[in-house]
Amino acid sequence: MRTGVIAGAIAAGALFAAGCAGTSRHAWPEGGWYAGPSAEALEEFLDQYAATSRFRLGRPGSITVTPDNGSVLFLRSGARSFVGSLYELDLKSGEERVLLTADSLLSGGTEELSEEEKARRERMRSSARGIASYQLSSDGTKLLVPLSGRLFVVERATGKVVELRSIAPEGAAAIDPVFSPDGTMVACARDGDLYVTDIATNTERRLTTRPGDAVTNAVAEFVAQEEMSRFHGFWWSPDSKFIAFQQNDESELETMHIMDPLRPEREPQTWRYPRAGRANAKVTLAVMPADGTAEPRWVEWDREKYPYLATVDWAKNAPLTILVQNREQTEEQLLEVDTDSASTGLTARVLLTETDDAWINLDQDVPRWLDDGSAFLWSTERNGGPQLELRGRDGSLIRAVTDVALGYRSIAHVDSGARTAVVSASPEPTESHLYRVSLDGAFAPQRITPHAGQNSATFSKDGSIGVFTHSNLNETTTWTIRGGDGSAIATIRSVAEEPKITPTTEILKLGRMEFRAAVTRPRMFDARRTYPVIVSVYGGPGVQTVIQNRDSYLLAQWMAEHGYIVVSFDGRGTPNRGRAWERVIKGNLIDVPLEDQVAALEACADAVPQMDLSRVGITGWSFGGYFSAMAAARRPDVYSCGIAGAPVSDWLDYDTHYTERYLGVPDLKADAGGPAYRVSSVLSYAKQLRRPLLIVHGTADDNVYMTHSLKLTNTLLRAGCAFDFLPLAGFTHMVAEPEVVKRLQAENMRFLGEHLRAAW
Repeated sequence: MRTGVIAGAIAAGALFAAGCAGTSRHAWPEGGWYAGPSAEALEEFLDQYAATSRFRLGRPGSITVTPDNGSVLFLRSGARSFVGSLYELDLKSGEERVLLTADSLLSGGTEELSEEEKARRERMRSSARGIASYQLSSDGTKLLVPLSGRLFVVERATGKVVELRSIAPEGAAAIDPVFSPDGTMVACARDGDLYVTDIATNTERRLTTRPGDAVTNAVAEFVAQEEMSRFHGFWWSPDSKFIAFQQNDESELETMHIMDPLRPEREPQTWRYPRAGRANAKVTLAVMPADGTAEPRWVEWDREKYPYLATVDWAKNAPLTILVQNREQTEEQLLEVDTDSASTGLTARVLLTETDDAWINLDQDVPRWLDDGSAFLWSTERNGGPQLELRGRDGSLIRAVTDVALGYRSIAHVDSGARTAVVSASPEPTESHLYRVSLDGAFAPQRITPHAGQNSATFSKDGSIGVFTHSNLNETTTWTIRGGDGSAIATIRSVAEEPKITPTTEILKLGRMEFRAAVTRPRMFDARRTYPVIVSVYGGPGVQTVIQNRDSYLLAQWMAEHGYIVVSFDGRGTPNRGRAWERVIKGNLIDVPLEDQVAALEACADAVPQMDLSRVGITGWSFGGYFSAMAAARRPDVYSCGIAGAPVSDWLDYDTHYTERYLGVPDLKADAGGPAYRVSSVLSYAKQLRRPLLIVHGTADDNVYMTHSLKLTNTLLRAGCAFDFLPLAGFTHMVAEPEVVKRLQAENMRFLGEHLRAAW
């Protein structure tokens, strides 16, 4: 599980009733007490929602301003297509043109993705096909485009396309290709080894040779991709002469097998997976010449104490810098590597040490070195919340750049010459804004995004042009290109479909704790009546469900139109409310969050008296699925039914980096892994279930393995508890197939309607 948007769409398959579940399967009657949109209108929206991948298809992404500030490049698909193409918007003429399509590069051939690339995109939560990524060379003259495991270099001036040849074994697809800083070479990983291609001669050389299947080079290990948001496994030196790369020894990891139940004749997929309390990949880091003329030299640090390689940065005029963490993630060290040393091993010197009694949140935007290498930006929560600091070349603190109250979140741009930065921040958790801050304390932070809502930006290298993304509760997302004075230059066009439903969502502050709540009513809301309630929940670390973004509540509005009030709450344990608010879940992932969800629900009913608290359903996916199962089992006095999508039922079966961050390293000899694991496990409470529960899980899920739902259903069955089980044959943790998304959303509403509207 990683911070970011959690997919609300889950997919359908065959429904099985177990235990005492013998309820009838009936459609809702026509007409009735709620006169909302017609069944046809609701079906039309659901068709649209599924076919457009929640209205994300057709939106621009991967935006880059060219070094000459003359154009903006971006990817975009059709409104109902997952296949992306590369576009260019000329800032002088305002004209948009297609630069590249998958068909043109493959000459009409079929795109094929390796299993490794599919898994990598799963970690990135990307369902894109066609041109899904690209890189612009530092001088802006060339484009690097990976497609179907192959690499293409495109001259922007002429449009000439060259496919890079490979000496790797057939089927060794290129993973994570990157231009050298001088634009003359391309490095990539193929089948667990590092390769470099000279563009001028179109010749490839292999730099590493893995000693066996359990060892890989130049690729980020599973927990780096899934939990650290680090997807790179090698890094160019600024002068393009050297490459640093990681090596992963996964020989001690458990091997997990995923069968395809629809095709039992096929061999199962095998993945090495680090379960909590068990072995991790052993990660090391080496540096070697890009021309392969010398053997790798290995970086030396205390890997016994700091086994996690969390961040690697190699900036111009700065040392190779690495961030390493202890397994408990309560301590980390920022190290500079002496790459000029003539010794076989490369020594690393400590620049700073960060500690936290609970855990440290990773920030992949730091360290951010200034252009001259004299100092770097760093973020910390040691003063009660996230803030940005300026640190000297030796790691010593120069000053705090932002205070805790600003609510720092990430770095958008740094202007070393002007001694300023643009950061994403907001004191209000439901909004995000951009602020210009002084690195020297010359002026107070200046907010440069005037409109309420969600704001972000991508800047040109010199910062004179920014592409600003804006959304709020009343408008869809827009992409506006602005100059240094804030004036609009152009807009990037979205071709995404406009939803046939407009959310009525409002955001409230509730009670003494000021829980943020999103409340969505049916458009034909009648204040004289009461409505059953659906709680759409995540409830866990790293994710907010209550934000000022209209499109986040489209599905909630569709659910509300069936005659419900749909609510979401962000209680303690969720981000952007300060360190103490988030760290309260250390050692217990459920007690306080569940207490807060119930308190917020009751406070919301005080503010919205039309909510009928005798009929409350709860639904969620991933951590939200875990939460829904817990809520149904532990608080039957509050929740009438639940839908648990891809739930983690036993944290001993989830990955090390995420789980141990919050629950500590388990004692595998103790009952259920120890007190923290026992109290946080759904299995500890499953026998108490007395409310209807629908459990949904993809059989090919390689993040939250289906074993979680099988353990849960087995426990429920043996206890004589009623439940419904919906296995999704062949689906992973991320479900995108439109027809399946549509069918499951309809099944969810059938289930909720059966158990929340029986009185009607």
